Amino acid sequence: MKTLFKTTMIASIAAMGLGLAACDSTAENKAEDKADAVRDSAYASADAMENKADTLDTKTDGMDTPAENSMESKAAAVRAKGETKADAMEDKADKIPG
Repeated sequence: MKTLFKTTMIASIAAMGLGLAACDSTAENKAEDKADAVRDSAYASADAMENKADTLDTKTDGMDTPAENSMESKAAAVRAKGETKADAMEDKADKIPG
């Protein structure tokens, strides 16, 4: 019984230690927050561009105009660029010693 108790205690302590080791440092969390802000900003800009693109379609035929398609393509590029930049920032943050 003592052996089972000791084994259980050691396993619990080891699990808690591993859990703490997996925690991000304050510096890493701040860097990841900045990456999230970059991503959010890019998405907000892209959403605004897409909303503007919707106003460019003055026809009621349901077909997108070339101007609308162009604006939507630019919005997708802004979103992709923001996502790429944020991902790179998160990768860099993951390398911050904690």
